[in-house]
Amino acid sequence: ASELAFALDPLPLSELPPPPALTEEDARDLDAYTLAKSYFDLKEYDRAAYFLRGCKSQKAYFLYMYSRYLSGEKKKDDETVDSLGPLEKGQVKNEALRELRVELSKKHKARELDGFGLYLYGVVLRKLDLVKEAIDVFVEAAHVLPLHWGAWLELCNLITDKEMLKFLSLPDTWMKEFFLAHIYTELQLIEEALQKYQSLIDAGFSKSTYIISQIAVAYHNIRDIDKALSIFNELRKQDPYRIENMDTFSNLLYVRSMKPELSYLAHNLCEIDKYRVETCCVIGNYYSLRSQHEKAALYFQRALKLNPRYLGAWTLMGHEYMEMKNTSAAIQAYRHAIEVNKRDYRAWYGLGQTYEILKMPFYCLYYYRRAHQLRPNDSRMLVALGECYEKLNQLVEAKKCYWRAYAVGDVEKMALVKLAKLHEQLNESEQAAQCYIKYIQDIYSCGELVEHVEVSTAFRYLAQYYFKCKLWDEASACAQKCCAFNDTREEGKALLRQILQLRNQGETSSADIAAPFFLPASLSANNTPTRRVSPLNLSSVTP
Repeated sequence: ASELAFALDPLPLSELPPPPALTEEDARDLDAYTLAKSYFDLKEYDRAAYFLRGCKSQKAYFLYMYSRYLSGEKKKDDETVDSLGPLEKGQVKNEALRELRVELSKKHKARELDGFGLYLYGVVLRKLDLVKEAIDVFVEAAHVLPLHWGAWLELCNLITDKEMLKFLSLPDTWMKEFFLAHIYTELQLIEEALQKYQSLIDAGFSKSTYIISQIAVAYHNIRDIDKALSIFNELRKQDPYRIENMDTFSNLLYVRSMKPELSYLAHNLCEIDKYRVETCCVIGNYYSLRSQHEKAALYFQRALKLNPRYLGAWTLMGHEYMEMKNTSAAIQAYRHAIEVNKRDYRAWYGLGQTYEILKMPFYCLYYYRRAHQLRPNDSRMLVALGECYEKLNQLVEAKKCYWRAYAVGDVEKMALVKLAKLHEQLNESEQAAQCYIKYIQDIYSCGELVEHVEVSTAFRYLAQYYFKCKLWDEASACAQKCCAFNDTREEGKALLRQILQLRNQGETSSADIAAPFFLPASLSANNTPTRRVSPLNLSSVTP
């Protein structure tokens, strides 16, 4: 709230709202409340609750109940903090939750809870996995106290899809716009989220560092890495001592292997506050980039000791355990991440990868499906699903996944190759050739260096395919391209010798006879109409 207020133009004294008036109950409980608040700030929650017994004011009652809740959470964390290892099986519970629910439920039925009391009641219900009741209470809390961002955030964590959002009766307030922008980002509806944030900037929040950071996170979620890095760098200039969201910034630097920048960020955050969760995650990413995975895992564990419900640390620790081939620890970390946030596609995807290593395709299929539901337009999830279906011999489903991965924009440029190999396996040579042609065109059209091993595989297959079809020119051109790669050089030379030998023997080219392919008009002796699948135009392809 203070960040948003700072982003707005200051109000003159005459327009400032008056402070809320004290009630008789507030005045009576003031001394006890002040003493308990001091103990609360020192994290002596039981002591704070003890001195608030019998207080009647809304403020004192909330602090009393909240102290009891946090006391239970602290005891739970103390019991689990030493057993964060991979083999930890038991789930420690907050013993105070059931008592709190009974007491808050009575107050709720009597309509004696204010906005903060409703928020706490919702948190207790969520912790007890009473999701439907918790949603209703958080919506009620948003109506009673619309400026309490905590209630909006808790509500956000319980919304699983856009349809669910439509049925919520939310208060018509400007805070609703912030909530919608945030939930759209969480649900991977990035275009709608960016529109909401832009409208908030136009409404007067142009200097808000919170909005700038959320826009950067949105671009990070759609893997527009350059744009996200640019916004984070601008954010660092505006707020150089900011630690919030810097772990996301470090993820981007990690993906781009920007070791000096990541090292500088880690040292800088360490100077600001070395005991913040985000700082530990940034340092963990730095060590991971240096392939020091044991040290990286140690810092992610440190982050979790500071905040056991920090989602990013659980997921990143799972990745590190995967690098160390500790699959049981990785599974445990990913499961903790899902407990914190069921919408974390990285944890579902990580679990799929782990079970794939363990050669359990039915398990990894389930987890990849969940990841795909959260990221329907992410080609990595679709390729992983295709590989699973292929292992389970469900080849029709595998084909659909690979083609869909290509259609949504294949990040790793592997979907067409896998689809082509599947067609090869099924002796569907025309479809395989078509996939290899599109793959080569995509690789060269985006100006990438030909580091893909599969480029040589594609040229080799096309050379053999055109050779079988007696299209000597195309076969010769593909064979020459094979000679540029170490793994296909000898096969390319052998094929060129065969083509030359057949040409010397006067073998007729299929351009003059019936064949499954026709040459383009520019190469054909008789201007035959273009065929269903054209041969690869190699004139502009240079490795």
